[in-house]
Amino acid sequence: MTSKVAPESGTELSLRADDQAEFVLASASPRRADLVRQIGLTPDRTDPADIDETPRRAERPRAYALRMAEEKVRSVASRRPGCWILAADTVVACGHRILPKAEDAAEARRCLGLLSGRRHRVIGGLALIAPDGTLRARAVETAVAFKRLEDREVDTYLASGEWHGKAGGYAIQGLAAAYVTFVNGSYSNVVGLPLAETYSLLTGVGFRHCAPDHGPD
Repeated sequence: MTSKVAPESGTELSLRADDQAEFVLASASPRRADLVRQIGLTPDRTDPADIDETPRRAERPRAYALRMAEEKVRSVASRRPGCWILAADTVVACGHRILPKAEDAAEARRCLGLLSGRRHRVIGGLALIAPDGTLRARAVETAVAFKRLEDREVDTYLASGEWHGKAGGYAIQGLAAAYVTFVNGSYSNVVGLPLAETYSLLTGVGFRHCAPDHGPD
């Protein structure tokens, strides 16, 4: 865990646990890896979970986000015992409807049609397993609103390709930022990982910011 945070004082900080157990990020997402590095934590390894992400019948978005995060973290823990493992899932919801991770332009267009001119929720599920097997989980919600999209704006966004594999068919950190008129809650949650809540989860089990070559406080 060697990522550094450089505050104005010039002191570089890393986020470390009290023990020497490896920290594993159960995700293949480069966005999530970048986000955890932003708060001073570099995973010793990344190990994405391979699970069935099909929502259950009548499953609500918040319950789905939590279930996905917990199933991901348990899947990785089964093959990496004795590690710290963090998993996350991001769900875009219109009402009780869970929007898919868009895999083709037609699916992305349908998502953008639902989001256009209205508010929706982005729900981040977080799950952390400690080396002793203890699991902690929480869900974080952010409200987001889109302007009413013109046909040419939808066509432009689809041509960008940014929508591919993204929950709800958009990435707020890219071109879609031009269409977002309102965010209430964690912005990083919409990107892929709610940082304040992740930090709180980690510090609650002993992680601390430390200067290089020094142990935890």
